[in-house]
Amino acid sequence: MRTFKLVAETAGERLDKYITQKESGLSRSFIQELVSSGHILVNNQSAKPSLRLKTGDTITIEIPPETPSELKAENIPLEIIFQDKDLLLINKPPGLTVHPAPGHPDHTLVNGVLALEPEMEDFDDPLRPGIVHRLDKDTSGLLLVAKNRQALANLSAQFKERTVRKYYLALVKGELRPAEGFIEAPLGRDPQNRQKIAVVSDGRHARTGYKVLRYIQGYSLLEVKLETGRTHQIRVHFAAIGHPVAGDAVYGQKESWVKRQFLHAHRLSFALPSNGQVVEFTSPLPPDLEEALKILETPS
Repeated sequence: MRTFKLVAETAGERLDKYITQKESGLSRSFIQELVSSGHILVNNQSAKPSLRLKTGDTITIEIPPETPSELKAENIPLEIIFQDKDLLLINKPPGLTVHPAPGHPDHTLVNGVLALEPEMEDFDDPLRPGIVHRLDKDTSGLLLVAKNRQALANLSAQFKERTVRKYYLALVKGELRPAEGFIEAPLGRDPQNRQKIAVVSDGRHARTGYKVLRYIQGYSLLEVKLETGRTHQIRVHFAAIGHPVAGDAVYGQKESWVKRQFLHAHRLSFALPSNGQVVEFTSPLPPDLEEALKILETPS
């Protein structure tokens, strides 16, 4: 059971909408269920989701324990780039969520992994077995999955010590100059919209390296090196300097010629848990992003 309180800063906001903005991990439908079941009180009184708040209202939120859900193996096509007794390296397609979460209880990469590895060792986190790092749903590319606890601990330590080298291909709006450099700015929850990440003074340290590969019709194709691994780091850092990732509807804008954010995890270097050998793998741009580049390069 988790209980916490919020205090309304302004008047007139709907109760359910206000909590959704403040607590990005809670969906609006889940909040409405909590209100209806009496787990959310306003000034220690029950309320309706549509209640209009007054300045200074105290909202008490009680999150009941989640009912554990059992992961099921699903026959989801996954491209395996490399595997051994300790790990799988998967070329994740766009549109596939990595692990179950509110709103995505199944049809995830983890469900597909369980079909490939039915004997995979049990992990402490039943909904994210073997997950070492993540990619956004609409980001494609290389993703590591550990097959056993020892490999998970080893790979997690490599990420923590920043010895894993992660490179992305990104297309950003505008001609980015200088053509090579770093973006260093702390990241945290956006105080105006808790569902988004923003550059904030009290955020966590974040550093992104980049190199322009070429300029294309008012855009810049980059190789991006993540030196830290914050949520939405690449997307937020480039948007913050006025060069949002092409097609990013959250931190930039949609584009007719690309159906998702132009972001692909294309190169990954790490040490094998079995013997410490450093290996590197690459993944070329997937067909949808190659096609987007062709459209962009074609004179109108």
